[in-house]
Amino acid sequence: MYYFVYGILYLLSLLPLRVIYLISDFVYVWVYYVFGYRKEVVMQNLMIAFPDKSEKERIRIAKDFYHKFIDSMVETIKLVSAPKSFFEKRFTGNWEVVNQFYESGRSVQLHFGHNFNWEWGNVTTVFNLKYKFLGVYMPLNNKTFERLFKKIRARTGTVLISAHKMAAEFLPHRDSQYCLALVADQSPGRIDKAKWFQFFNRKTAFVMGPVRNAIVNNTVIIFGFISRPRRGYYHLNFSLAEANPKPGDEIMLTKKYVNYLEEIIKANPDMWLWSHRRWKHQWKAEYDEVIE
Repeated sequence: MYYFVYGILYLLSLLPLRVIYLISDFVYVWVYYVFGYRKEVVMQNLMIAFPDKSEKERIRIAKDFYHKFIDSMVETIKLVSAPKSFFEKRFTGNWEVVNQFYESGRSVQLHFGHNFNWEWGNVTTVFNLKYKFLGVYMPLNNKTFERLFKKIRARTGTVLISAHKMAAEFLPHRDSQYCLALVADQSPGRIDKAKWFQFFNRKTAFVMGPVRNAIVNNTVIIFGFISRPRRGYYHLNFSLAEANPKPGDEIMLTKKYVNYLEEIIKANPDMWLWSHRRWKHQWKAEYDEVIE
């Protein structure tokens, strides 16, 4: 099954991008208008985030989100065969924000959100950074697609680290110089270990692991966001968060990330994964106080 699926995707990857976008437009109509994939979750999330917007405005954001979501899915097909030059032309970034720390021997930790198109971002970041690039990913349940995505994501040199085995798989790289990329807006698996922050005026649980990892390993913390100037073109925007994280900074740095994430989502609401159930956990009195 793996070789059959890979063969089909390889042939599709040879199509011009304009043809792939015709496929995306077709799939969008079915996903949004016919199947309504997670539409209830999307609209509920948008109501939480933008209560002051009209229903018409939220529907417009939802439609734009679905279109970019489907685009990012079909764009992944190009990862199977597209050369380095393809991505260098279409994916830019202010790489110097990260690379400036390489000569000093410091390692770097990147904090991203669920922001399109992270698959192209993974490939292109490897091309442009001086560091050994470690990417933390969430394994898929389907064995065929898990094998396929691991092959695609690692084809340019990314060292993949399973989120389920992060401690063990990160350990061999801990004493080397690296750049570790994390999607830091995951909903906590252990709610009792989370901290609560005001995020879009809603009590929201955030994992503390990313910041604690940076403090323990004395790594530079850099936030990242991918913008889309136009269809088929992306720009990765890096922002230095903290060059010298210290014990005791956990709350402050996580709050800084929460504020950053909310700011960039408000500026680019159609680029965040609204079908992700970010507010599935409800704050209770026995939890820690909410950090304003």
